[in-house]
Amino acid sequence: MGVRADQKERTREALVTAGRQLFAEHGYAAVGLSALVATAGVTKGALYHHFDGKAELFEAVLALVQSEVAAAVEVAADAEDDPWEQLRAGCREFLVASTAPGTARIMLVDGPAVLGWSRWRALDDDASGRLLVGALRAAVAADRLAPGPVEPLAHVLSGALNEAALRLAESDSPDLGATWGAIDRILTGLAR
Repeated sequence: MGVRADQKERTREALVTAGRQLFAEHGYAAVGLSALVATAGVTKGALYHHFDGKAELFEAVLALVQSEVAAAVEVAADAEDDPWEQLRAGCREFLVASTAPGTARIMLVDGPAVLGWSRWRALDDDASGRLLVGALRAAVAADRLAPGPVEPLAHVLSGALNEAALRLAESDSPDLGATWGAIDRILTGLAR
């Protein structure tokens, strides 16, 4: 990588890092371009060189956050040998990772509001959604889940997980145990 390309990448990373910090702390609506460029240590021109504006920077931040949640889900699932236990571990880790400080506001609150439901859903499908579909297919193949269309089931479970995570994130006294218990009862009802 040349010096120029390396500098471009560092500038982009600085903007995404600044965006992540500020969007997590204050929410998308409360963060101005001046704060973003000041925190990143760059000019507005540099921001516009890399992104069309604040919304496009936010999308890059959201994609990063969603990929980190997906990576945590994969690690948790991979720690299990049985496909059914992989599904359960991945779903539980999604609740934990998506409600971590700084993650929930970006991923669950501002994401759909800023980008619109369709774009947010597409990013979610590319990150955690693909893992859920894969885990369900593996559970069917292992005869731990009845055969049938996996994609509709993945959408239903994803909706339940996202709603549960949002409720946990917004609660003054979140109860992960009770929330996980409800999700696990749903999963248990699906098991063979």
